Amino acid sequence: MIKINLIPYHEKEKKEDLARQIAVMAGAFLLFILCLVGVYAYMTVSIGGLETRLTESREKLKALDAKVGDLDKFKSQIAEFELKLGVIKTLEENRVYPVKLFDDLAMQVPPKSVWLTKIGQSQESLTIEGIGRDNIAVAGFMKTIENFPAMQSVDLVSSKKVEIAQTTLQQFIFSCKLKKGF
Repeated sequence: MIKINLIPYHEKEKKEDLARQIAVMAGAFLLFILCLVGVYAYMTVSIGGLETRLTESREKLKALDAKVGDLDKFKSQIAEFELKLGVIKTLEENRVYPVKLFDDLAMQVPPKSVWLTKIGQSQESLTIEGIGRDNIAVAGFMKTIENFPAMQSVDLVSSKKVEIAQTTLQQFIFSCKLKKGF
């Protein structure tokens, strides 16, 4: 006798294949979810480490900014001190300048023929007032002053005869222009 199996065997295999495919898909999905969880955990740990490093870097930056601020403060103080030292040096150099100038000028006065009565200085000019024995002595003194290294130019402002102790003398006023930087 011939037996006919009316149960479709293909359906049973299809159901088994479908169950196997569902199991494989579920396994793959579960594996995918596990991979995502692993990546998420790794990223979370990495971000935490980076945030910690960022916080430490910001603290270091604040400390360095404070040091740079102190350095800028010190640089400005140094510049201020150098400026003050330059002023002090200039004052020290110029302190003895008038004394030296007047001493050198006094050495130029011819003895027994010219007497200075007044010397005045304003900025870069000098006014010399005095009395000379005669016009020749006054002119010679003027030539001597013109050759003086500190003088740029010498001009005769006035010259007139005066009588002092029954002696006729020549009173003069010179206007001198000083050289710059001398």
